[in-house]
Amino acid sequence: MLAQFVLFDGFDPLDIVAPFEVFSAAGLFTEQVSAELVAADGPREVPSGIPHVSLPATAGLDPDRADLIVVPGASGRSGAQDQDEVTDEDWPATVPAVLGRTLTTGLPALLGKAMAAPGTTVATVCGGSLLLSMARLIQGRNAITHHQGLDALGASGVNVIRARVVDDGDLVTSGGVTSGLDLGLYLLEREVGPKIALAVEELLEHERRGVVWRDLGPVPLSA
Repeated sequence: MLAQFVLFDGFDPLDIVAPFEVFSAAGLFTEQVSAELVAADGPREVPSGIPHVSLPATAGLDPDRADLIVVPGASGRSGAQDQDEVTDEDWPATVPAVLGRTLTTGLPALLGKAMAAPGTTVATVCGGSLLLSMARLIQGRNAITHHQGLDALGASGVNVIRARVVDDGDLVTSGGVTSGLDLGLYLLEREVGPKIALAVEELLEHERRGVVWRDLGPVPLSA
């Protein structure tokens, strides 16, 4: 399977590096998995939202090639943060502004194509689900995001599930930044198998947290 990890100007580095390393490490144990960093506009050096940190996109985002597409959130000031608390030189924009800028690029159309493609899974880390909701691609779906974005995600018509990882079939989302490791290992287990996932988990010395939510089983009674 080919996993493509999306970069855009202002992305959060840990959102993308954590699950990318999971799938890159999987290549040590199986020939079934390959991973690449991509951008909507093709190969280039992509600046993150953290000053002086960038990553190289080695290919263009291609829903016709990818079996899995992982979308990160953004780095920057929270929308509620006081402008006087930090200078523009330190953090160029708020997270909502960074995500909003992606809507003027070719990324939303490519993600829409991926969401409509049979057999393709789109996954998100942190604010990546907010990006999808801002592009009106996941209305009515079950998803999670960083805790600071839960109200915005719910207001956009998404059914917010307060879980570390939410599996809604061809849409798999995860919470705040470090949940990218849990997302990557879960997707590896789901798509390739638990033996490979366990080998990578042991290599990275990370034990997954929380229950992966799926729309299965009885509804809990009120406490």
